Amino acid sequence: MKGNELKPRIGLFGRRNVGKSTMVNFLTGQQTAIVSDTAGTTTDPVRKSMEIGGIGPVVLIDTAGIDDEGELGKMRVEKSMAALAEVDLALLLYTEGCYGGPEEMVERWCTEHGTPLLKVLTKKAPIDKDALIAQIKEALPESAYRGRSLLGDIIGRGDTVVLVTPIDSSAPEGRMILPQVQVLRDLMDLHAQALFCQPEELATTLATLREAPRLVVTDSQAFRQVAATVPDDVPLTSFSVVLARQKGPFEEYLKGTPTIGALGDGDRVLLLESCTHNVTCEDIGRVKLPAALRKTTGKDLQFDILAGGDSLSSLGTPLSAYRLVIQCGGCVITAQQVRARLLPALEAGVPVSNYGLALAWCNGIFDRATRIFQEHNRTT
Repeated sequence: MKGNELKPRIGLFGRRNVGKSTMVNFLTGQQTAIVSDTAGTTTDPVRKSMEIGGIGPVVLIDTAGIDDEGELGKMRVEKSMAALAEVDLALLLYTEGCYGGPEEMVERWCTEHGTPLLKVLTKKAPIDKDALIAQIKEALPESAYRGRSLLGDIIGRGDTVVLVTPIDSSAPEGRMILPQVQVLRDLMDLHAQALFCQPEELATTLATLREAPRLVVTDSQAFRQVAATVPDDVPLTSFSVVLARQKGPFEEYLKGTPTIGALGDGDRVLLLESCTHNVTCEDIGRVKLPAALRKTTGKDLQFDILAGGDSLSSLGTPLSAYRLVIQCGGCVITAQQVRARLLPALEAGVPVSNYGLALAWCNGIFDRATRIFQEHNRTT
């Protein structure tokens, strides 16, 4: 939850030449964005991590005009509207006497999706910066500043959690992998007791405890071995499932993942990667996950991969052609961005899953790995 994760994301929306780039410079107090009298200077959403006096670090998203025209203009409008899904607050800029269809389109989207919207009249009179910043601070939801605890609704002060972390040839030299560090930090913030061990030491670790731990969290690769050691009445999950719950629409993942069991020959599966990287023979999304899905289902499945920041709208294949969409863990993007990327699939009624949960299903551990969270959901 570092980097941009805890920075409020503020999007600027409006018609061409309404002053969006000027507003970016106005808020930051510097020439951050290129300003021109020529309509359509900004062609794609531009994300800038900046500091705003009185608010602090934020990510400003400057978008193309929502009234753009032509085939290329239509694509720009679609990208601007897609950016709405990842913001914590939308600033809708407009000029006097010019508030109509494009502005109403943004306002309607924000109303339907519960996104805070602040309307700003431009080009009439000087804007009071202090007053505008005060309005922005009031409109930003608390969730824009505070990340969601990984286990805060499950684990309490003094609870014992055992973290099973295999150290083998694939483990990084001299350090732990990010999911393990994130879970440990969350447990420390919760004032819980965290015990680390490797799979072969788990039985001894459990035997030293006076009471059963509140939870055992393991690396996915050791889940079968760990499950055989941990009593069935002790909650057990994996680091990847914990992170999937924090990043992304977890309830939709829970509903969508069992679709794997209904896949048939020729079904298309879309894999979403949030970064671009060099592909190796051990690549999770390109190699291991497709192989696991084909082995588990016994079916001739077809896979497409969309990598980087491209949205689902950029696909040449309609979403209706896919039987399942599987999102990566999203370690390089925010939870809001993960949800934004999956939104078109959810609105189209296509089931969605996550790499960690899909692998849990393929390894036969899905039910146990998600049991504690599903039981928690039923009681809250």
